[in-house]
Amino acid sequence: MITEMWALFASVILGFVHIFAQALSMNAQRGVDYNVGPRDEAMPPLTGVAGRLSRALRNFLETFVLFVAAVVLAQLVNVHNGLILRGAWLYVVGRVVYLPLYAFGIPYIRSLAWGAASAGIGLILAGVFLGTMARA
Repeated sequence: MITEMWALFASVILGFVHIFAQALSMNAQRGVDYNVGPRDEAMPPLTGVAGRLSRALRNFLETFVLFVAAVVLAQLVNVHNGLILRGAWLYVVGRVVYLPLYAFGIPYIRSLAWGAASAGIGLILAGVFLGTMARA
């Protein structure tokens, strides 16, 4: 398996970490009965760590789909270069660092981690573009 696919694999695992952390924190705040029930009744927004983990999960999912698309695109056009490799791992590391920074409410550095992860997606796309242009 090529390295970008390992980065994708790691990101899927990270997605599950986000989901489980958010679910556990929501259970702590709202109780297990709410989580396993139909959730028909309106509840106030999650607060504190539970709220931050919920927002971090949503933020992860917003960027994850773009990361998947970029990695799959690189695979489909069969372009694998240093930009793609670095971009894939920059995304993974940025997202791994982002989660605890957001969970503990650490500003600015959290935004840098988000920016690094987003730059990783940009590097992948640049690598795909330059790699395909080199073949043309």
